[in-house]
Amino acid sequence: MISAPLRIALLSYRSKPHSGGQGIYVRHLSRELARLGHHVEVFSGPPLPEINEDDGVGLTVLPSLDLYREPDPFRTPKIKEFRTSIDLLEWLSMCTGAFPEPLTFSLRAWRHLRARLAEFDVVHDNQCLGYGLLPLARTGTPVVATIHHPITVDRDLELAAAPDWKRRLSLRRWYAFTRMQGRVARRLGWLTTVSTAARDEITEAFGVPADRMRVIGVGVDVDVFSPRPGTPPVDGRIVTVASSDVPLKGLKELIEAVAKLRAERGVELVVVGSVRPDGPAAQAITRLGLDRSVRFVSGIPDEELADLFRSASVAVVPSKYEGFSLPAVEAMACGVPLVATTAGALPEVTGPDGLASLHVPPGDPGALASAIGRLLDDEGLRMTLGARGRERAVENFTWRRTAIRTAEWYTEAILEKKAGRTIADRRL
Repeated sequence: MISAPLRIALLSYRSKPHSGGQGIYVRHLSRELARLGHHVEVFSGPPLPEINEDDGVGLTVLPSLDLYREPDPFRTPKIKEFRTSIDLLEWLSMCTGAFPEPLTFSLRAWRHLRARLAEFDVVHDNQCLGYGLLPLARTGTPVVATIHHPITVDRDLELAAAPDWKRRLSLRRWYAFTRMQGRVARRLGWLTTVSTAARDEITEAFGVPADRMRVIGVGVDVDVFSPRPGTPPVDGRIVTVASSDVPLKGLKELIEAVAKLRAERGVELVVVGSVRPDGPAAQAITRLGLDRSVRFVSGIPDEELADLFRSASVAVVPSKYEGFSLPAVEAMACGVPLVATTAGALPEVTGPDGLASLHVPPGDPGALASAIGRLLDDEGLRMTLGARGRERAVENFTWRRTAIRTAEWYTEAILEKKAGRTIADRRL
């Protein structure tokens, strides 16, 4: 345990609270660190995290132009919204097809924090990896960073699915920020990631030596995400979480699997998330005539998400890559039988095939349909996997465990910074 309270600046360039792992990570990690007695101030751009002041966590908003907000993404700001040169950089970058938020948030963080560094023992970046972190790292305060997974994985899958050269050119411009993230990651002294699979991917994509990264898994609230005895699931209901309609999440393949199952039995798919009207998932639903069999919900709090998981006969994670997968652990914590692909960290998180989930190859609708059908037909197997999943989640994936290990990592970074050790020293 940590002997003294730490003063922590936790940076998150966007922190959508109910979808996407980064916002969930910030909300729960900050709360659990505060419960351990540490002083935490979150610095975020929009969309903002849900921070409860009663938990002892502060929130400082670093305003951006919020160019991708709903319902008017890629909007043109009014002249009065431009307050600094960073705002102008953000807008001009968007106009050229780039995604500027990691860079511009890091510059705003540097501008704000450079006068306040004496107030903090450590600065913790959450996946931003923008150039503004580098001058912060050259101060006396250690700068540490979490990389959930390298966004190059998302880029490569989208490029592979692109229909033509124009789309590929647009994607390369959009994902140009990943080059910056690789450069910054190589220059920061302390990095963590959420699984060994993510660590290996970061090593390959960013050229960061594996021994420079600490693996600290994330968790769930096992009191909220818990079984509810006496509440039977809805027959044939399949639940999945897809924070975005991109090839990475494998939603199109799951929809194709549902079409195969519909030929034999009554099933419905509930997707936590939303899709683009012209995206691959929406096109698959229309092509396969599944408009009445697939339902979408979004923006729901944890309590409603837990209720939805508990209503499922089967939960599915069909992803083509996952650096960790909070939805898998949330389903397991609820005692819901799970089908997951073998992509990325999913076998690491769920355990060997048949322990807490059934495993299938990524990108294979037939294998998904077969595994889901097997569970729907075997109540005993569903109960066994559900019980094992709950046990595995409670033993390995709680936010308190994550917070304790993260605070220990902070302390190591602080001591090494005080001792003047460099990246080169730590590799000897």
